[in-house]
Amino acid sequence: MTSRLVDTPHGPARAELHCSAEGRAALLLGHGAGGGIGAPDLVAATRAAVEAGVHVALVEQPYRVAGRRAPAPARQLDAAWLAVVEDLGVRWFDGMPLLFGGRSSGARVACRTSVEGLAVAVLCLAFPVHPPGKPEKSRVGELAGVEVPTLIVQGEADPFGRPERAHHREVVVLKGDHSLKADAEGLHRVVVEWLGRVLRPLEV
Repeated sequence: MTSRLVDTPHGPARAELHCSAEGRAALLLGHGAGGGIGAPDLVAATRAAVEAGVHVALVEQPYRVAGRRAPAPARQLDAAWLAVVEDLGVRWFDGMPLLFGGRSSGARVACRTSVEGLAVAVLCLAFPVHPPGKPEKSRVGELAGVEVPTLIVQGEADPFGRPERAHHREVVVLKGDHSLKADAEGLHRVVVEWLGRVLRPLEV
């Protein structure tokens, strides 16, 4: 495993590389607002991607690298993420298709930056459709802006809501809540299968 700091407009971010023997593509995964890259669903998704022949970079946002738990504003998160994408796209993943993803807040960042960052697909773990108990504050618009194949894996008891299926958007519901730790093996299977499908057309 390799780890490196990446300069961004809002301080250094950290990227942790998990290599696959095959290297068909690269998946960048971001963490949730108050959590880190060791979250159980991120660990399961990383294992699945490596098994599917995809390199993974787990990306720690600058506010977490600096030791803060309160997340930065969305525009800062997005700018830092895109700076990491640009750096790793040259340094580690030159010429590879890039997939964006993350859990909760990290999934929102992946969606918002998918067009500018030229992502070929997006993986959302526990996408927070709205704050708990506040369905009127919907974030579905962030999902609607994604123009590439998207997989959303959601817990059946997630208080942050459940997105609807749509064009290019698959939704898989697993047992558990927002943490997605109740069915790590189910998440692993879903991600392996999805990656195989979305990458196949790129290899023709």
